[in-house]
Amino acid sequence: MLRRFHERSAEPELMDAGSAGGIELREAYRHLRRLNRLFGTARPVLYGVRRIWAEAGYPARLTVLDIGAGAGDVNRLLLRWADRHGIRLTVILADRRIEACREAKRLFRGERRVLVMLGDLFHLPDACADIVTATHFAHHFAPDELPRVVRRMLRASRLGAVLCDIHRHWVPWTSVWLAARLISRNRYIRHDGPLSVAKGFRADDWRVLREALEDCELECRWRPMFRYVALVRRRTAPDGEQRAGLAGRMEADGFRTAAVGLHTATDGDPPVPDPQPAHPIQKDHGAGRPQEKHSPAEFITPGRERP
Repeated sequence: MLRRFHERSAEPELMDAGSAGGIELREAYRHLRRLNRLFGTARPVLYGVRRIWAEAGYPARLTVLDIGAGAGDVNRLLLRWADRHGIRLTVILADRRIEACREAKRLFRGERRVLVMLGDLFHLPDACADIVTATHFAHHFAPDELPRVVRRMLRASRLGAVLCDIHRHWVPWTSVWLAARLISRNRYIRHDGPLSVAKGFRADDWRVLREALEDCELECRWRPMFRYVALVRRRTAPDGEQRAGLAGRMEADGFRTAAVGLHTATDGDPPVPDPQPAHPIQKDHGAGRPQEKHSPAEFITPGRERP
């Protein structure tokens, strides 16, 4: 058994299959929240965000984009942290699965600081958020794909990126295997939960990734509950001025989102904003400076769902 953890597993997860979807997948996102609470998944995310926020000079406004967010439940701890410190925080939850977006919309119904976005990492505009986070996202990629993933996350951020993932070890594998069978009968949870640990990382994996990223800095920290937090920063400041984040662009460009709910004709597909010229907005951290045009993003807005 121990030998299987020497190298990262290449077995695909069921959630990554093109056929994954529907009610069973939505149930999996709800059950995954139980595992996240049980194993304290949110705390390493807060640790990484707090580190980069402090290095940036403790800004009063902050935009965090969580890529591959699923239901986005780990970000509730960030919102409570922002409340305690008086930070004007905006959280953007981005996932390529409509089921994930619907669960996130349901979980954060009425929370005006949270936006839900149907989108892919490689279609994000540059510098669209202060910090880009990814929780249990990196292990879905093969080692030779990870440098491109990390660079794309960094390009989408203004301050830095935070990757949180699992330490590949028999102890967390056994714990997740048992917990998945105690709390759920869902096949995604029972199959993908333990497999996520087998696809996780060890110190040597992060070292190899750091050596492949000659154009940026990667600092890896081991955290309790067999977690790794990788902080990624630029070696040099990004070219040009900061641009408005996605949240700021929504306000500045007048996107048609104010009254949009999930129950559209296609049962939940997010609206596509009308492409409009970008307008400069007030210079402020988290809101940004004059914007550049980019491909329209697809949003499910916060607020109350229609009956």
